[in-house]
Amino acid sequence: MFIQPASSLKGSILIPGDKSISHRSIMFGALAEGCTEVTHFLQGADCLSTIACFQKLGIAIENTPECIRIHGKGLYGLRPPGCSLDVGNSGTTARLISGILAGQPFATTLTGDASIQKRPMGRIIAPLREMGADIKSLHENDCAPLCINSSKLKGIHYHSPVASAQVKSCLLLAGMYADGETSITEPVLSRNHTELMLAAFGANIKSSNVTASIQPRPHLTGQKIDVPGDISSAAYFIAAGLLVPNSELLIQNVGINPTRDGMLRAAKAMHANITPCNTRVISGEPVCDLLVKSSSLDGTEIGGSLIPALIDELPVIAVMAAYANGTTIIKDAAELKVKESNRIDTIVNNLTAMGADAVATDDGMIIHGGKPLHAAQIHTHQDHRIAMSFAVAALCAEGGTEILDADCACISYPAFYRDINSLRVV
Repeated sequence: MFIQPASSLKGSILIPGDKSISHRSIMFGALAEGCTEVTHFLQGADCLSTIACFQKLGIAIENTPECIRIHGKGLYGLRPPGCSLDVGNSGTTARLISGILAGQPFATTLTGDASIQKRPMGRIIAPLREMGADIKSLHENDCAPLCINSSKLKGIHYHSPVASAQVKSCLLLAGMYADGETSITEPVLSRNHTELMLAAFGANIKSSNVTASIQPRPHLTGQKIDVPGDISSAAYFIAAGLLVPNSELLIQNVGINPTRDGMLRAAKAMHANITPCNTRVISGEPVCDLLVKSSSLDGTEIGGSLIPALIDELPVIAVMAAYANGTTIIKDAAELKVKESNRIDTIVNNLTAMGADAVATDDGMIIHGGKPLHAAQIHTHQDHRIAMSFAVAALCAEGGTEILDADCACISYPAFYRDINSLRVV
């Protein structure tokens, strides 16, 4: 994909549904009794992998343009898949479904693409084994493929060394099949979509500060879910609207769950001109429209408890930092090393190729902003967030930027390039 600079961006954009909530709507709908209907579902490759896995587990799922219908069979209604479950590139699918499979009376093998087979699964293997799960890495490297055999689970109180919604959700889902209460305490609170949605489906689940607890064997009932727009997808348009001169964008239907709104807090610290409007609640999640105008940004420091609330947005925040005045320090973000790519190295290398002053650190990066960026060849390493972040960087760079393997954006935002081009002022 070749991206040319833009003189101005104007208009409104309705962003795709939230990826995290879309995944969970399929999983929880499958374990509920009755039909769950989901509108504004994200039709990205990762979420389609979740649908395919549950179809192989015996769940009838209708995917129509109007909505997704999941015909749930209850907590114990899944059936042996008859083959390996392929999660594709989706870490969310791999980690959350492992908690569900740990409680099934049959064995399952879980695999995925080359990227998934390098991503760390030890963070769920260890606590699941503590619960009594029979789960192992077939290559004995704490990565997929995973073999999960039938076993009897017991509730535990797990103190997670990392703030991870995927680890937390995996254990809460396994806890529905365990004897006794299951609790997870995190160092700081990660995104809480699982807690909100399971409660809406009928689970006995409670949250107190950084601890979530669930009681076993809930009776889940099918729901109607309207998925809010994904703030991680909105982030690219927020950045583009701020960076491209003479721009004004209205980004509609953005989920602003306080465990996910770190992008907005970071942008505010950089003195961005963003106005929330039409704030409302959709399916238990806070939502608003965002009016974004071109801004002169300033460097800031991003770290600590803010990191879990913007971990997926850090690539595009780094792009913002490269165009900002002064220095931005991103720290406490070592988790970036184990995403779809080593995002610390990938971000810094691509920013440097475009002429930015960026240096990698053990847990983040230091970016001295304000240098004009120029066109370069961007290596995405098949990482969708890198592809979209540097498409935004290219909008303000001198010359045409080439993004390699740009189609990896389909993992979370199939229409991204079309949507960004639709806002250009000709």
